[in-house]
Amino acid sequence: MKNSKILFDDFIKEITLPESRDEITALAYLVFEAQFDLSRTDILLGKSIPADAFTTSKLSQIAQRINDHEPVQYILGKSLFYGRYFFVNPSVLIPRPETEELVHLILSTHAKDERQLNILDIGTGSGCIPITLNLEHKHAKVSAIDISDQALATARRNAEWLNAVVNFMQCDILHEQPVLSDLDIVVSNPPYIAYEEKSAMHSNVVDHEPHLALFVDDKNPLLFYDVITDKSKLMLKTNGSLWFEINERFGKEVAQCMQRAGFVDVNIHKDASGKDRFVSGLFIDPQQ
Repeated sequence: MKNSKILFDDFIKEITLPESRDEITALAYLVFEAQFDLSRTDILLGKSIPADAFTTSKLSQIAQRINDHEPVQYILGKSLFYGRYFFVNPSVLIPRPETEELVHLILSTHAKDERQLNILDIGTGSGCIPITLNLEHKHAKVSAIDISDQALATARRNAEWLNAVVNFMQCDILHEQPVLSDLDIVVSNPPYIAYEEKSAMHSNVVDHEPHLALFVDDKNPLLFYDVITDKSKLMLKTNGSLWFEINERFGKEVAQCMQRAGFVDVNIHKDASGKDRFVSGLFIDPQQ
């Protein structure tokens, strides 16, 4: 048995990333929670844990991978989202806190709905959006699509692990129309980072996370928003809503895209950092 606080401090000393002490400590807490099921309080109190030579060797290997700028979520194979752990790997993006905010906005908007909500998530990745909506709203009937078979395999594994019911389908949204209709909600966190922004990004993101889910052509940064907005009109029922996570640079442009397509009550929502991060709007069917 070994004092977890001593082991924790030794682990932090092995991390040589050029980050603040607070950031490195936060990474270390993630590792110790995943590896030893320890809370911060457990560590601060020095709770004793089994720790042999194999354990310390494994911790050193994890520290080295962190020093090589590999995301800790990929090292651990899981990431926390909305209070649940999701399996992640390099075929899917690591779920972000901003996407938790998007899910929370949707749930808050529909908190009092007692009718069935038919929902589609476009570009689902790990499945964190549709799975969370299914588990958090008792009337949510959720489907999700992605172009990547590997991403869909990860999403299905997460749904099974978390006992969620989601209909996952392979679909290239740029070239195919999902065969769905009468939807109450379409939500998407599509690729929205222009390649010209790549040089300003951290290497742990650029070198490890899937570019297919991150980047869009510099010449057409609104490509996915234009396509998804148009295709959503064929799937949403009247008064159905479309929700996007966006690049903070393009809030007004995404809102205008939706307005041109006939969506009403279009709103730009800020994230916890005060940046334009989400856009929502209602579809009114002109034929009704």
